[in-house]
Amino acid sequence: MPTENATATGGAPVTLFALHALGASAGSFDRLAERLDGRVRVEGIDLPGFGSAASMTDSSVAATVAHVVDHLAHRARGRWMLGGHSMGGKFAALVASRVLRGDAPLVGLAGMVLMAPSPPSPEPMSEERRERMLSWVAEGPLSDEDAETFLDQNTAERLDPAAHANAVADLRRTSPDAWRAWLETGSRLDASAEVGTLDLPVLVLAGTDDDDLGASAQPGLLASVYPRARFVPLDDTGHLIPLERTAEAAAAIARFVDDEVLLGPSVPDDWAALIAGDRVDARVRGILNRRAVPDDRGYAPEVLDVAQLTLLREVADLVVPQDDAAIDVAARVDAQLARGEGDGWRSADLPPDPEAYRAGLDTLAAVWPTDPAEREDVLRAAIEGTTDARGALDAARLKIWLEDVRNDLVRQWLAHPASMARIGYDGFATGGTPIRGFVELRLGRREDWEPAGVGGTVTTGDSA
Repeated sequence: MPTENATATGGAPVTLFALHALGASAGSFDRLAERLDGRVRVEGIDLPGFGSAASMTDSSVAATVAHVVDHLAHRARGRWMLGGHSMGGKFAALVASRVLRGDAPLVGLAGMVLMAPSPPSPEPMSEERRERMLSWVAEGPLSDEDAETFLDQNTAERLDPAAHANAVADLRRTSPDAWRAWLETGSRLDASAEVGTLDLPVLVLAGTDDDDLGASAQPGLLASVYPRARFVPLDDTGHLIPLERTAEAAAAIARFVDDEVLLGPSVPDDWAALIAGDRVDARVRGILNRRAVPDDRGYAPEVLDVAQLTLLREVADLVVPQDDAAIDVAARVDAQLARGEGDGWRSADLPPDPEAYRAGLDTLAAVWPTDPAEREDVLRAAIEGTTDARGALDAARLKIWLEDVRNDLVRQWLAHPASMARIGYDGFATGGTPIRGFVELRLGRREDWEPAGVGGTVTTGDSA
């Protein structure tokens, strides 16, 4: 695992905070944590009414989401993921939506791992099954017999003795009120509008033998919520994936993290704390959190074609050279063009931006060398207006267009919160309630709330 991506969380490169299923607990992820030890740190969270939190009396959706956000506010550092198994999947979606909107004081969400998740929409469940499950807690906690029935209905094969015993114990200590709250309210809740579309890396594991939330059902339930979801079916598997298929789930998670989560730079801890704090407006925090989401390795261009995007990436390597933890600024420019965004003006000698980009890249492609060592000279000639390229744009207009291109590429790099940290820009931290501003505006000085590297090394009150 690349050492530059390691965080302070026990030496692991990324932490997975996992929300458990109905009748389960944080302990249901212990075996997964053992399998992933040294690659991904797994930390289960007991939800109100379950596991060690069984005595918590408020197990409503709102209280559960608040409980998870509070836990993360104290524990989430560096780059981290949200996980959700079954019931936990709906809560994970609600928490992730708050993070990406900026409504939660959290920074660093880089992906999600969902196992047979309940969707943001109402969970598919027959009323007959719902009533039968509610009858199990009509007179108190689940009995051993009802717990055994629940496990039989949700596994493809009987669990090994240790896993079986732990699962029964979790079911037996579940609060009857929490069990009812989920079946009567939580599972029926339609949170689709609140969750919206979550554009971040997502792994969805589902069993082929799971009746309602299995492999065949999940794409239809979640594809519109998670456009970057990777759906992985698990054969001969029921609903209790962390216990039934620990090894297979761990392997899929490790591949997912390597392929899609550990991409691009992470935000330093002191800057993440600043963004999460009360000096930053929620809307600004949401914008920065969305910009920090890892780029899509399989990004499909919307305005440019594949060849044009490839060339723009090669131009970007010269305009904005980056280390291994690179931001895909070219793809972000294509997405900007698709959204119709820009800096508000264009040269009268150029067509609209999407057309100008296609024309400019096609013109540049005619003289673009395959040898990377020769590309800087070719780009410099085009920038200076001395290129031999002939195409939709002549040399003069190609020069003008490349001014826009350089501006767009640099702006996309600067817009990333990790880049802001790198150059020491914290001008976004002037919001909150009440609105706060700067007091120290002198060269080489910083205020007490600013990260240590900003404006030199002295704090307010020190001599210059």
